Amino acid sequence: MESSKETGCQTPEGPILCINKCGFFGSAATLNMCSKCHKDMVLKQQQAKLAASSIENIVNGSSMSSEKESTVVGAVDMQDGAVELMVVPAQTSGDKLSVQSSEVKGKEGPNRCTACRKRVGLTGFSCRCGNLFCSVHRYSDKHNCPFDYRTAAQDVIAKENPVVKAEKLDKI
Repeated sequence: MESSKETGCQTPEGPILCINKCGFFGSAATLNMCSKCHKDMVLKQQQAKLAASSIENIVNGSSMSSEKESTVVGAVDMQDGAVELMVVPAQTSGDKLSVQSSEVKGKEGPNRCTACRKRVGLTGFSCRCGNLFCSVHRYSDKHNCPFDYRTAAQDVIAKENPVVKAEKLDKI
């Protein structure tokens, strides 16, 4: 007791109950909430952000021709746990609007070869055309690949080997 008076440390009078009154104890690290209530609050914030971005994508996709777009801002009230979505008008500069696609992937089925629909699992080969193939169809000539390997190779060579020209020397 004497050491706490000397150092100025104060211990709390008792355990702090969760501010959501669920009956469990909270801590200052979790905003005086128990771990379950804090986890639920963080999950609601993430869902609000996801909903805001999806609504923004819908609004941006339908209003490409207008100069103004609506931005959805998600706000979470910590005490009530309520999630509010507000639409705030924002102005864009220029004719082009930047559209961000945030696709939410659900539970995907098994990986299958694009050509023969055979299940490949983890041993599938992904091609430069973006598709997944089995060991039989992994080569570009076996699945009629639309990717142009020749121009891709020419671009890589041109990028890696720039043309170097020396300045002409002045004649005496």
